[in-house]
Formats: sequence, C-alpha cells, structure tokens
Amino acid sequence: MIVLAIDTSGSGCSAAVYDSGTNTILGQSGADIGRGHAERLMESVDAALAAADRPIGAIDRIAVTIGPGSFTGIRVGVATARGLALALGKPAVGVSSLHVIAEEARTATPGRAVLAAIDAKRDEVYLQSYDAAGQAVTAPEALSVADARERFAGFDGSVAGSGGELLGVGTPVGAADLVDIAVVARLGAAADPASAKPKPLYLRGPDAKPQAGFAVARA
Repeated sequence: MIVLAIDTSGSGCSAAVYDSGTNTILGQSGADIGRGHAERLMESVDAALAAADRPIGAIDRIAVTIGPGSFTGIRVGVATARGLALALGKPAVGVSSLHVIAEEARTATPGRAVLAAIDAKRDEVYLQSYDAAGQAVTAPEALSVADARERFAGFDGSVAGSGGELLGVGTPVGAADLVDIAVVARLGAAADPASAKPKPLYLRGPDAKPQAGFAVARA
C-alpha cells in the first residue's frame, strides 16, 4: 500500500510517500515554517511525490495528523487530506500528534511506558499516556500544568514532547513537537479507515475568538 502522509499539526509542514509493503519512505519534503501551512502544504505534497517518482494517482491512502496542536494548521491538513481522498476516491485516516510523539519515544526507549505531552501555552499541556506496547492508557486531554503534575507525579517512564519539561516527571527523551512524518505514515498505514476518521482533535477552543460587540446578526 502506498500512503501519502501529511503533517501540519505544529510549526512543521511535511509530506511523505510511504510503501507499507517494504516499510520504506519513497520520498518526503517539508520544513519547520511556523505559519503559512495553507500556502506551503501542496508544495510539500508535490515535492514528496516527485522525490518518490510517483503520480498522485498511485496513492492508496492518505494519512494526516489531526492534533492536538495548531488550530489553523490542523484545519488545513485535515481539509487537504479530505479533499485529496474525495478527488482520488481513496480512504483518508487521522493520526493523533500525541500518538506519533509517543511512538518516536517508544522507539528510542523500548520497553518503557511513555507520556506524550505538548506545551499548549496558557499554563496548560495536551497529554496522553501509553504503555510499553504502545497502547493508550489514558484519553488525550488538556490539563493545567499543576493538575498534570499531580496526576502523573508517580509516572516512571519516558516523557516526550515540549510539555514534558513542564511536568518534571519520568525520563525526558525529547522536547520537540516536530513530529516524524515517517511515523505518521506508518501509523496511518496500520490504522482502520472505519474508525480512524480524519477529524480534528481539538482539546480546547481556538485562541482567536470573534468580538461579540462587532458580530453581525444573522437574518
């Protein structure tokens, strides 16, 4: 199966073409751009396809990170994945950013439980814990740093992601939120399209909200 993987959940904008039969990344492209995912994503997709020497029609499945993370970035990535899936008549699946971060840590420290934590700003973290086999132990959630410290005070495992250093528990194995697009591709290939729908995983509302005083009443 040939998978097109897309990530816009954080400051990175990446795409990769993956062959699940040989467990090989055929081509990839991307950069840490901060903002401007809508303008750069298709450029990354085209570059990944060119590097893989595959036409878009050769794609069997699209995998996309669904968050938590950047509200705008997630929206761009999911909308693009859905649009490509519709145009190609192929399935699209969603992959949690926390799951990707946890899998990276589990590969680096095999045999250990993992707590994936993303700095959500405003003194909050997005986090989810996984056992040593990679199975989710808790649901993804947004917690205050204080509540997260209390909840996971006795955690004895690997801690990954930018929120890890805020918690002061476990063994840090990475503090970046730039997800590995190869892991997105592998998790996407293994996902069940019937249950892993590409639906944004927003654990809280957007930071930018309309000003009620300037809202236009609907007729």
